[in-house]
Formats: sequence, structure tokens, C-alpha cells
Amino acid sequence: MVTDAVVVGAGPNGLAAAVILARAGIPTTLYEAENSIGGGLRTGELTLPGFLHDECSAVHPLVLASPFFRAFQLGQRMDFVVPDISYAHPLSDSPTILAHRDVAQTAAQLGVDGSSWKKLMNPLIRHSRGVRRFVLDQLLQVPRDPIAAAVFGLRTLEQGTPLGKARFSEDRAPALLAGVTAHTPGRMPGLANAGAGLILASLAHTSGWPLPVGGSRSIARALAGDFEAHGGRIVTGERITYLEQVGHARAIILDISPTALISLAGNHLPTKYVRALREYRLGAGAFKIDFALAEPVPWKDPNTALSPTVHLGGSREQIAAAERDVARGKHPENPYILVTQPTAFDPTRAPVGKHTLWAYTHVPNGSSRDLTERIIGQIERYAPGFRDTILAVSARPASALAAHNTNYVGGDFLGGAVDLRQMIKRPVVSTVPWATPLPHVFLGSASTPPGPSVHGMGGYYAARTALRRVFGLGIPELGKS
Repeated sequence: MVTDAVVVGAGPNGLAAAVILARAGIPTTLYEAENSIGGGLRTGELTLPGFLHDECSAVHPLVLASPFFRAFQLGQRMDFVVPDISYAHPLSDSPTILAHRDVAQTAAQLGVDGSSWKKLMNPLIRHSRGVRRFVLDQLLQVPRDPIAAAVFGLRTLEQGTPLGKARFSEDRAPALLAGVTAHTPGRMPGLANAGAGLILASLAHTSGWPLPVGGSRSIARALAGDFEAHGGRIVTGERITYLEQVGHARAIILDISPTALISLAGNHLPTKYVRALREYRLGAGAFKIDFALAEPVPWKDPNTALSPTVHLGGSREQIAAAERDVARGKHPENPYILVTQPTAFDPTRAPVGKHTLWAYTHVPNGSSRDLTERIIGQIERYAPGFRDTILAVSARPASALAAHNTNYVGGDFLGGAVDLRQMIKRPVVSTVPWATPLPHVFLGSASTPPGPSVHGMGGYYAARTALRRVFGLGIPELGKS
């Protein structure tokens, strides 16, 4: 088969790039080192037969908000569950807080801070389209919607600095916001994680947080099916370790980490560029754990079961303390834990009457520590008797995650530290960071703008750059056909 383009890595960004190239009429081969496609979108029987667990992301707040996936009409190609309540935040001494689609319904749970929550969120909701585009564009360009950018920027500046404490008077609203902010590891308050938290919180009040029916692999299958329908070829179980393996292609798009780029093509790259790649900083790792359960989680507050996503960690101060420990290279005694209970909304993932539970906590990069008991203990605080529901466990320390996905260096599943510096220098400072010094080689991974999450935009931008520079083409029509 003649191949004019090669994509290395079949994660969401690699699949997005492959779809675009194939739809543009470019003969394209997609290589994946593992035996199955998807990268962070893989789903498998990690515990017991019939129990399906997502290997990385389980809920995808940006997937239906992404310009790429919207153009691709992903919502028409597969099924999602989009609950009214995007996330729940249990507290030990008061009822669980629920993030409803209706901002007023959410605010009604926050006491005197309800009006402050609405004042924080309503401008983001009104300018939601512009805010999404600003977040998913590259930072080094003029915003398409300056008002939306200003609304988002001012709120990020407030919540990413000690000024954020001034907005709220009580504990419930700050705890609710801290739970989404801590999706992005780092010291709190911080500009990067505050911005990420605000976009996640505002999506909960607009498009919601979608859960793919059948697991995250359903997204990968939708992309791969379209790619192959337009003539693309997928090769799994073949690791590309040096550039010459695919050097015959006119364009090469790499859904890989900067570390892997050095290994793959370092001998062909200028010293200055390689130095910049070596200076790119890794982020915290994750300890990932999956449970097969005999019954639903016995939450102390039954309302906690009304959301697929649950944030465990307590108050804003307690969550900030846990994330501060991770930033210092420590394992928190009372960690922040992100929990997903998919079978409460998608029963296809477990045998009848049984359930799965997905969870992770942040740890220092490269950690090999087993935190199974610590996580079970933290869940037990909010769900007494949880231990008795466990049928089987699959746990992966941060040091083992890269064995399943080489992009997760040291367990960093976000493609590098997410802070203000590395949102601009990702992995280099450039108006076209997806291009490399090699005119036919492009980087399109979570280590390029707009950064992590399942949105496909890193691959979209890399493919767009390759089409323009190598083939003299624009982006093709992406709608369902």
C-alpha cells in the first residue's frame, strides 16, 4: 500500500490526525505500539470477566464541546449518557453537594454563597462558546472572542491567586470548586489548575460531562471506523522506535511525548530543539485503581450516587494540602481522589446487578507505592461498608502506567506539567508548536497546545499544519458520511 502520511500513536490525538488526513484523500497508515488502539481511550476487563474498566479517562467533559468532535459529529456516531448532575462532592459533616446542569439549582445548595457561585459562573455560561474556543486555541494568538477571553481570564486570575478566598464566605462553595480544580495536579491556588477547574465547572452547567456508553473505547472505535472507511490502514503491535522506519512518508505526525520524540528523531533534530524538549517538565503521576463490585457503592449520603463523578477530599483547604504534598514529592495521608461509578449510568459495563468503580489519586512522578488501602480507606469515610462490596481489584502505581501507555512518563497522564509556563511552552514557545524543525515531522499529542483531555485538538492542529505545509490542502469536511 502506498503511504503518503504516517501517524504514530493511536490515542485520541493520533486518531483525530489520522481521520483528517484520510478524509483529505491522503493515503495514511496509523501505527500503534500496543495490541489495541485508543491510548487513553482503551477499555478492558481489568478485574473479572464481564467487568469493563476504562484504562485512563472515563468521563469526558470536553468531548462534545471540542470543535473537532463537534465537526466530526461524534454525538451522532455513538451513544453518550449526559447526566443532569456532572459531579458530586461529599462532605463528612453536611450533605453531598451536587453540580446540576441548572446553575440556580446548584447554587441553592451553597447557602449564603449561592449568589456568589452564580455570579462566578453565569458570565462563563453566557460566553460558553467563546470560552471553549479560547481554552482550546493556542495561547499565542489574538482571541477570536475577546470578551469571552476577558471573562475567563479575570475569573482565572481571581481563583488562581489568594484573591479567590474573598468571593465565598462559607465552606461548601470553595469545596465544590476545589474538587474540579484538583483534576489538574499542582499547588492550589494556581492559574493553570484554576482555569482548568473553571472550564470544567462551567461545562457542567452547559453541555454536561458525557459518559460514553460501552466505555471510552467506543470513542476510539468511532474514530478508527471513519479512518478505515476513508482508506486508512491501522497497524497495531508495532512500535516505531526510530524515524527511518517510516521515513518514506511525505508527512509524519507523532502522538507521542517529548521524551519519545528525542528517542525517535533526536539524531535528526537541531541541538537547541532537543535541549528544549529535555527541559520540558513532567507533571505528577497517578495511582490508578479499578474495582469490581457486588453492589453499588453504599454512600453515606445516597445523593452521592446521582452523579457518575465523585470528588473525595473534603474542604478546599484539605484538598489544597493534599495537592501541596504531591507537589513536594510526598504521598498525602488524606489524598484527593477522583472517583467514577460508570455502571450506575451505563449497565453494559458489568454483569447484571454488579458494578465497576474507577478511581485515581495524584502521586509524585514515578511513584511505585501501592495506595490501594489508602484509597479504600478514603472511600470508606464517605461510604461505610464499601470494602465489603469489593469482588476484585486492579491497581497500577504511577511507575507502571507507562508500561501500558508510553506517553504516560512516570505516570503523568497529562503529557507534562500543566502550569502557566508550560501552557505557553508546550513543548516549545512557538506560534506553530505542532511543527518540528524537520519539515515533514509534526508533533500532535497532549504535550502540544491545547494540552490534555480528550478533545482531539492537538492532533487536529498537527494535521492541519501538515496538510497546509506538505500537501497544500485545507481541512476537509468532517461530518458523518
